[in-house]
Amino acid sequence: MKVYRGRRDPVQQTADVWIDADGHVLELNPRLNLRNHSPTGFEWGYAGSGPAQLALAICADALEGNEGRACHVYQQYKFRVISKLRRAGEWSIPQSDVLAMIEKIETERVA
Repeated sequence: MKVYRGRRDPVQQTADVWIDADGHVLELNPRLNLRNHSPTGFEWGYAGSGPAQLALAICADALEGNEGRACHVYQQYKFRVISKLRRAGEWSIPQSDVLAMIEKIETERVA
């Protein structure tokens, strides 16, 4: 199971995001090839360009290659999840939670 994790370094003012996949730690690909919202990096805790890049990257990774679906839902994912994360400290989101929110967004869009 994958878990997406983020941490803000208050000293260096950086926002680091990685994937913990069954004990293997990987850096999250920002997926600038799909949409270049924020070439300077990820952010969270508000609804700007850095959070949009993070939402796109998480959705694309969680959907494991279904880039079309990711591109259709990531802005709503940003508003519903990424913008609500606390800016300070650390956070984690299981892949199962990402997929459940994507399904909810898609279901509401159809209804």
